[in-house]
Amino acid sequence: MLISKTTVNSRTMDKNQELKNRREASKLGGGEKRIERQHSQGKLTARERVTLVMDEGSFNEIGQFVEHRSTSFGLEKNKIPGDGVVTGFGTIHGRLIYIFSQDFTVLGGSLSETHAAKICRVMDLAMQNGAPLIGLNDSGGARIQEGVVSLAGYADIFYRNTRASGVIPQLSVIMGPCAGGAVYSPALTDFTIMVEDTSYMFVTGPNVVKTVTHEEVTSEELGGAKTHAEKSGVNHFIAGNDIEALKKVRDLVTFMPQNCNELAPSPTMWDFKTSKIESIKNILPENNQMPYDIRKVIEATIDDNSFREVHEDFAKSIVVGFARIEGRSIGVVANQPNSMAGVLDIDSSRKAARFVRFCDAFNIPLLVFEDVPGFLPGTDQEWRGIITNGAKLLYAFAEATVPRITVITRKAYGGAFDVMNSKSIGSDLNFAWPTAEIAVMGAKGAAEIIFKREIKAAENPEEKWLEKEQEYAEMFANPYRAAERGIIDDVILPEETRAKVIAGFKMLENKAETLPKKKHGNIPL
Repeated sequence: MLISKTTVNSRTMDKNQELKNRREASKLGGGEKRIERQHSQGKLTARERVTLVMDEGSFNEIGQFVEHRSTSFGLEKNKIPGDGVVTGFGTIHGRLIYIFSQDFTVLGGSLSETHAAKICRVMDLAMQNGAPLIGLNDSGGARIQEGVVSLAGYADIFYRNTRASGVIPQLSVIMGPCAGGAVYSPALTDFTIMVEDTSYMFVTGPNVVKTVTHEEVTSEELGGAKTHAEKSGVNHFIAGNDIEALKKVRDLVTFMPQNCNELAPSPTMWDFKTSKIESIKNILPENNQMPYDIRKVIEATIDDNSFREVHEDFAKSIVVGFARIEGRSIGVVANQPNSMAGVLDIDSSRKAARFVRFCDAFNIPLLVFEDVPGFLPGTDQEWRGIITNGAKLLYAFAEATVPRITVITRKAYGGAFDVMNSKSIGSDLNFAWPTAEIAVMGAKGAAEIIFKREIKAAENPEEKWLEKEQEYAEMFANPYRAAERGIIDDVILPEETRAKVIAGFKMLENKAETLPKKKHGNIPL
């Protein structure tokens, strides 16, 4: 029997049309009504999010037609192509990026066996090809109807998050619910961005909390964006809406390399207002007990508009973030005298330690501004482990092999001086302003201890105390004793800071340092 050319063409056209129809069905997700509901809540759909975060036309989807395999509880009658997650690869600013985006319109974005397998697939590709991974989370959690296989799917993801840690940058954007086991994947990634009012994270929800502890709490109070940004530190960045969150992702990846074997990209253009060189001279107050904003010192040193603060609302006595100097990415860690006099406490130590370790993992040089009066005293801090937590920051700096430069602007007292990237724990260059005070403790407290008997025996103890305080201050409350011993490489004027830092990082460009052979260290957790 002969088949006409017209019949063959017709069949081909039918198959082509079938493919187009299947693609369109997949793009609809859970259907137009659920998409409308998503929009009415101020949320974009999974595909809209991918389109916005990726360069235009660059996204290539993987697993578009994957469906779940479950036949329990009527699920066999509810199969949707893609199974609630969009996965694939594309580019951001021309650089390869892998991504998954959970679709809440499909069974609440719940994670099934195949849903997890799709995520694992792009994670494996990201590792094999050395490119960042972005996860857009919007899910009701494990698909209960599938039981243990959905839980095993989470474990498969956690395992890959852990193996990828320090190899490729991993960013999590929480754009809806993220509860139960689902929270641990974002917690294992490098940075988390949450959207105000539409996203939340918690291990157990308000209803369980009420049952177990009898606390009345809303989802927002328990695990909203602000809660995790200000109280727990789980959230690194807050966004006002989905679009703002995705813009933050596009911006953030420009400060990072593709993987641990590369350097962060350098923009060809950068700006620096020379007026900032003069302005830095007037930042510190005359009275060394008065606070000031360390961000002004940072801004006066780095390229214009290049600072991206991380954990802005958490542990405010220390400031960390990405910046650029002559177009090159650096990480900044700085004590903040405007908050609790810049002391190190449990939260600020943890915050800074994690940031230092990220920068070291991805070859991002570190610039440290130091003005620290010590560790926060008190029973609360001691009982909750300030010793172990302070040691985390010490460990992070001591372990880091990237170029490291420290600038001491004012106070550098006690053990906190050692911890804040001192020469003795491996800093490459240490500078101090003339206002720097490098000592075991402040002059007032030191005089009271050292000259206790003389002060007590004096006719006027108060006057004697002031005299001895001044004596100690002249001897130690300056940078020169440390410079004499080589603990400080140079005493510099504030207006020389940028030039010295630039020269230092250029000198350190080819720094090569390796850690002793070991499986891994045992950071004080």
